[in-house]
Amino acid sequence: MKNEHKIFSIGLVLAMVIGAVALSGCTQEKTNKIIVGTSSDFAPFEYKAANQTIIGFDIDLIKKVLTDQGYIVEVQDIGFDSLIPALQTGKIDVIAAAMSITDARKLEVDFSAPYYDANQAVLVKVGANVTVKTIEDLKNYSVGAQTGTTGWSWVNDTLVATGKLSNDKFRSYDLYTDAVADLIIGPSRVGAIVIDSPVAKAFEKNGEVKIVLNITTNESYGFAVKKGNTELATKISTGLTAVMGSTYWEELIEKYFTTT
Repeated sequence: MKNEHKIFSIGLVLAMVIGAVALSGCTQEKTNKIIVGTSSDFAPFEYKAANQTIIGFDIDLIKKVLTDQGYIVEVQDIGFDSLIPALQTGKIDVIAAAMSITDARKLEVDFSAPYYDANQAVLVKVGANVTVKTIEDLKNYSVGAQTGTTGWSWVNDTLVATGKLSNDKFRSYDLYTDAVADLIIGPSRVGAIVIDSPVAKAFEKNGEVKIVLNITTNESYGFAVKKGNTELATKISTGLTAVMGSTYWEELIEKYFTTT
């Protein structure tokens, strides 16, 4: 019985050692894996290809930055308004979603160095009886924007809060694609939408909508990480500097922003 007990004890120790090694391997794998959250309705920064793969300027860029530093990258599609909560709860490690760096967001997340400058634009349907030449003209129509974006904040703060646009004319959307779809249906749904200028230009290419007004907001996009994760933010910023100084950056700009 003593020998059997001794054999059992040795076996138990070996099992514990093997288990510890296995767990160590899992921890290492998790350490090298970065989960990137995005909202794939924002071409050309993030959108779905015909095969439903998430692609875009942001996706290619963050993958290049992280894989160059030895990380394995997984991309998850999440509603834009849910991205920061997902980051805060640890469901994702990085937000790559053409997210403007704002003081309000800096209270909730940490940002990398900026990688793209953008403003806002007003889109209307081509051929619709909608005339917008100034910000004041927007009061005559229903105006839409995507919830959680700087475009939505601009409409709310500049138009609704000041009384220039009645609250019942403000249309909020979970997805920009839904906003554009309503715009194409016509003014009976929504007369104009406010959207980031580079994305407005992408939608304009289909010939169904057009930019009628540009709004200077001096925004810059950055990749977001969990508040306090300065190590990852620094790595991303360092990686951005390297990529933006390479030929890959020029290729990326040409791939997603050059009109063909």
